[in-house]
Amino acid sequence: MKIVGNKVTLKQIDVQDISVLWELTYGEDDPQWKKWDAPYFPFKKMDFDTFFTQTKEKIEKGEDTRRLGIFVGNELIGTVTYYWEFKATKWLEAGIGIYNPSYWNGGYGTEALSLWVDHLFKTLDIPRVGITTWSGNKRMMKAAEKIGMQLEGRMRKCRYYNGEYYDSIRMGVLREEWEALIKAQV
Repeated sequence: MKIVGNKVTLKQIDVQDISVLWELTYGEDDPQWKKWDAPYFPFKKMDFDTFFTQTKEKIEKGEDTRRLGIFVGNELIGTVTYYWEFKATKWLEAGIGIYNPSYWNGGYGTEALSLWVDHLFKTLDIPRVGITTWSGNKRMMKAAEKIGMQLEGRMRKCRYYNGEYYDSIRMGVLREEWEALIKAQV
């Protein structure tokens, strides 16, 4: 599967991408991306051999279906993911990680998120796609807003990081809202 945008392409992670993905994710002891992606949770580094074996197995079994790589040309820069908050009610949350800081603030994440949300609505029977972030991650909130997500919930002062409290943020877009946005762009 390949989803092509103007700036990024979303596609399955292949075995040859595993070492690059590990390096982006775990190659540093204190990676820049972790300062934005739930930094209030401790960073749990995984060793390369374990990561390679587990990821390769999932790829070969066709079980790596909830994640696509974000590529600029042939360069892997991050991933998009989804998980079920509560599958029985089709409550799905999406995620995005641009691990390479060279690609921050250039619209790559916004386009990747838009392509991913569109793909999720096209391939899954869901009424809504949401994201969860924290009030310190202004870029994530801005990207979500740009693609049409609305603030759905703000749990105040429940995330603690570097001696300061932040809000937990929930944003989302309903299928009918997404379809209207897509129709308006045509």
